[in-house]
Amino acid sequence: MSEELSSADFVAWFRSVAPYVNLFRGKTFVIAFGGKAISGPLARTLAYDVNLLAALGIRLVLVHGARPQIEEELREKGLPSLYHGRYRITDAPALDCVIDAVGSVYLEIEALLSQGLPDTPMANSTIRVVGGNFITAKPVGVLDGVDMQYAGQVRKIDADGIRAQLGIGNIVLLSCMGASPTGEIFNLAMEEVAEAAATALAADKLVFLTDSQGATDIDGSLLDELTVDAAERLMTLGDWLSPDLKRYLPCAARASRAGVGRVHLIGYNEDGTLLRELFSRDGVGTIITRESLEQLRDARPDDISGLVALIEPLEEDGTLVRRSRELLEREISRFSVVEHDGMIVGCAALYPYGEDQAELACVAVHPHYRRWGYGEQLIKRIEVRARAAGIKRLFVLTTATSHWFKERGFAERPIAELPAEKRLMYNLQRRSKVLMKPL
Repeated sequence: MSEELSSADFVAWFRSVAPYVNLFRGKTFVIAFGGKAISGPLARTLAYDVNLLAALGIRLVLVHGARPQIEEELREKGLPSLYHGRYRITDAPALDCVIDAVGSVYLEIEALLSQGLPDTPMANSTIRVVGGNFITAKPVGVLDGVDMQYAGQVRKIDADGIRAQLGIGNIVLLSCMGASPTGEIFNLAMEEVAEAAATALAADKLVFLTDSQGATDIDGSLLDELTVDAAERLMTLGDWLSPDLKRYLPCAARASRAGVGRVHLIGYNEDGTLLRELFSRDGVGTIITRESLEQLRDARPDDISGLVALIEPLEEDGTLVRRSRELLEREISRFSVVEHDGMIVGCAALYPYGEDQAELACVAVHPHYRRWGYGEQLIKRIEVRARAAGIKRLFVLTTATSHWFKERGFAERPIAELPAEKRLMYNLQRRSKVLMKPL
């Protein structure tokens, strides 16, 4: 029995992932991670996951940092580690350490992505990883009277050159170094390279692997979604944020404002977070978008398929009365929906009876989203629509959720108080409870 259950779970999981496979094929993702992610115990499995994304036809640009490796090089040579603001003060001896550390990390990533042992996720795979002079750098210059020397910023990303490599199936690997037009090498901030690359490529996703599960509030609770405005507010208030997040959030917000489709902040200290973030509805980290992923609106004809998928399971278990697709098409204007990241996750409908009464019908919320308060939002929207139409009283018929409606101001009433037309249609076999609410 357990084996049958396991098989059923596998089939259900595989089908739930299929829409993402179709959605992501041919899209451009920029994935950025610091040196800690490469030196940690999960670097090998991260390479496995990157390989899987490439195998699914996703065009990948990887951007790596090397902060701990640079620190180790400086310690070995007895050199100080100096910062001013968010940049490392990089003199000539420090630059030598940067070059050695970044080169070492670059080769390590190439080696991880070149694995092909049998009985591993990368067996029989052929991944071509390419680098090159895709980044043109410029000096930071003098900040607050401090000469930053070989600390640099991104001047330009060779987007055409990167797209050419992505177009033939290669993974592009960018480091935290770049050369200026005069041939000088500069030490760059990894997060700024990732931001510049994602913006220049108009990437569909920019993913930062961080030392935190994602952005959190002051109590440590994960903030699974942020608009750019909210992210910018968090930057000014979030003294509790981890060091990575303090560096990455400004770049994430700017990239989102500049047109990058989605920016994700996820942890690197747990296996599989990259796949779980990308291939599940709820994800495991924080997603940043220009506008909220959540939209409460009137239904449109192109929502029919989403509505059918939402209400069919509730019709099958008897919670909702069955509605044909044709009936939904005719009555679509009566519905309000909640859309979350392109998916219809909630709905409710308003059916007037006479001049001052109306039925609140077909209230449904996807099981994964019921904790988000969408049901209550839908009721409030229906009430607004009802008041605008001059409705004085709402009624609802329910077999399973009477207490939920009572908690929101509805009271149980006798069938005799239903409008005459609705009384004639009342299904005695369902024995639905009648609840009413004055507006």
